[in-house]
Amino acid sequence: MRTTLSLLAVLLLGTPARAQDPTLRADAAKALKAAATFFREKAAVRGGYVYYVTPDLARRWGEGKASPTTVFVQPPGTPAVGEAFLAAHAATGEGYYLDAAKAAAECLAAGQLQSGGWTQTIEFGPAQRVGKYRLGGGGNWNASSLDDDQTQAALRFLARADRALGFKNPVVADAAKYGYAALLKTQFPNGGFPQVFTGPSPDTPVLKAKYPDFDYRTEGKVKEYWTHYTLNDGLPGTVADALVVAHEVYGEPKYKAALAKLGDFLILAQMPDPQPGWCQQYDREMRPVWARKFEPPAVSGWESQDALETLIRISRVTGEAKYREPVPKGFAYLRKSLLPDGRLARFYELKTNRPLYMDATYQLTFDGSAAPAHYGWTQPSRQDAIERQLDEAVRNVPPRPRARPAEADVRRVIAALDTEGRWVSLYAGERLVGQPPFATGFRYVSSEVFCRNVALLSDYLRPELK
Repeated sequence: MRTTLSLLAVLLLGTPARAQDPTLRADAAKALKAAATFFREKAAVRGGYVYYVTPDLARRWGEGKASPTTVFVQPPGTPAVGEAFLAAHAATGEGYYLDAAKAAAECLAAGQLQSGGWTQTIEFGPAQRVGKYRLGGGGNWNASSLDDDQTQAALRFLARADRALGFKNPVVADAAKYGYAALLKTQFPNGGFPQVFTGPSPDTPVLKAKYPDFDYRTEGKVKEYWTHYTLNDGLPGTVADALVVAHEVYGEPKYKAALAKLGDFLILAQMPDPQPGWCQQYDREMRPVWARKFEPPAVSGWESQDALETLIRISRVTGEAKYREPVPKGFAYLRKSLLPDGRLARFYELKTNRPLYMDATYQLTFDGSAAPAHYGWTQPSRQDAIERQLDEAVRNVPPRPRARPAEADVRRVIAALDTEGRWVSLYAGERLVGQPPFATGFRYVSSEVFCRNVALLSDYLRPELK
C-alpha cells in the first residue's frame, strides 16, 4: 500500500525538471552575454537595429540599404531585438538585458509618429528625418503603417517593456498608451483595420462580403488602396496579437472588446459560396478590390489561413464559440483548393477558383510559370496545424507549454558564436527578409538569427522550463 501511495504521489507531483549540465549552463550564459554585448554596444544606433550588418559594421540593410543613422521598426528590426533582450532578462534577471530593452523601447518612442504608430524606419540623421515624430525633431510624414507587423510589433514590445520596467518609465509608458489609443481609434465600425492610418477611421457601413458586380480585371482600382479594409500579409493576426498583449499587460476591457470586434469583421469578411475564404482587401461595400498592381481582387490562400488562425485565437481569448463557426467551412474550402504540390495559391479567381497569377508585364494569367520572382505567388499550406488548433480550441485544451531546448541545439548555437560575440551567416542563395542584394558566400550578421538564438539560450536558462 505504501509503495502504491508513493507512486501516486510522484504521478501527482509530475515529472521533475531534467537536471542541467552546470558547465553547459555556464557556457550558455556566457554566450548570451557576449552576443547581447555585441548587438547592444556595437550594432545598435540610438538603441535601435536594422536587419543585417556586415561583421565590421561598415554596411547595413533593412528593406534596402540603410544609412548609418537609420533603424528599422518592421521585424526583425528594433522591436524584435528588444523582445530578445526582454527574454534574456526574464531568464537571468540581469539588469544589463533590461537596460538594452529599455534603450530599444525609448528608440521606438523617439520614432513614434503623431498619428500614433510607426512607419518602416526611424531616421535619426537630420537630413533624413522625414517622419512627423510625436516627441518632435522630425518632418511631415505622418502615415502610420499596419503593414508587415510594423506598428503592431512596436506596440507589443512597448507594452511588455512597460511591464518589465514596472510601469515607471514615463517615455515607454506614454508611447505604449498613446499608440494603443490610436490603434483602437483606427478600427472601423465593422471591426476591420486599414493598412495605413493618419488618424481615426471614418464611419462606414457594416456589411457582409460579396462578389463584385463589376469587371474585377479592370475596375475597382484606387490610388489609396491602403485605406481599404485590409487582411494583407496577416494583418488581422498581428493586430490580434497586439490586442491580446495589451489585455494581458494592462487588463483593460477595451482591448478584449476590440479583439472581439476584429473577430466580428472576419466573420463578415468570409466570402459566400462557392469560395468561403477571405480576400486581401475589401472596399466600403465589402467587395474584393485591387491593392498593388500585382494584387488583384481574389480569394487568397495566405490571408485565408491567417483569418482561420486568428478566429480560433479570438475564440480562445474571448471564450466565444461563435468565432469558430466560420472555420470548418473555410477549412474545407482551402483543402479542396490545394495545388498539386500541396501548396496554396496566393490568389484564386473569383467564382471560378482557378489559381491566378501575373506575368512579367503584370498582366493577369493562369500560368504560374510566368510569374515574376519577387512575390510569393504560392504559399505553404498550414492546414494540419490549423486543424489541430481548432480541435484543441473545441476541447479547451490548454496551450502547450514551452519546453527547454535540447542540449545539442544549445551546444550548436554556442559553437557558432565567434570570439567577437557575433553569429556570422554566409549567404547561400536563400530568400531573406528584405531581399538584400547579397552575393553567394557573402558574410553578414542577422538580427533574425540573433533573436532566434537569444530566445533559444534564454529558454535553456529559464529554470521553470522542463
